[in-house]
Amino acid sequence: MNGVELFLLGRTLMKIGEQAMPQPKGDGARGSVRTVLVVLGDVVAHPGTTVSEVAARTGLPQSQVSTAVARLESTGSVEGASDPADRRRRLIRPAATPSARVAEVRAATIDDALGAALADPDPGVVGEVVAALEVLARHLTPEVAARVRDVEAPAGALRSQP
Repeated sequence: MNGVELFLLGRTLMKIGEQAMPQPKGDGARGSVRTVLVVLGDVVAHPGTTVSEVAARTGLPQSQVSTAVARLESTGSVEGASDPADRRRRLIRPAATPSARVAEVRAATIDDALGAALADPDPGVVGEVVAALEVLARHLTPEVAARVRDVEAPAGALRSQP
């Protein structure tokens, strides 16, 4: 496998993951699933952060981060509060108690979305792919992604800009 194949596999996995996510009730149109997940991951890794800090770390436009935070607040996934040191700033953190939405997302499996994506949705094949993905998930954690961002790309390689 080369870098292009890995990149295309990653895109395919993201699309299947998006299909596997249960849609929120009421505000499904506010903010893309990808953006919301990137923002939530950053808030979990940096509790007590601000929208502008999330935008700086993720490379997302501040308007997209604000939209994602609003969606996450409406589903009870994150909480915002005024910064005691500067009342103009809002600090965002994961909700103290997992919301019904968080429980719904955690309970959802990828089996149906994966079966729909595969040419042969045989339960044995779906199980085999799920097992392979579980191995990858154990080794390729968000911390690995953070380290990859900090590594220089080889000469001549395509590199995304933040």
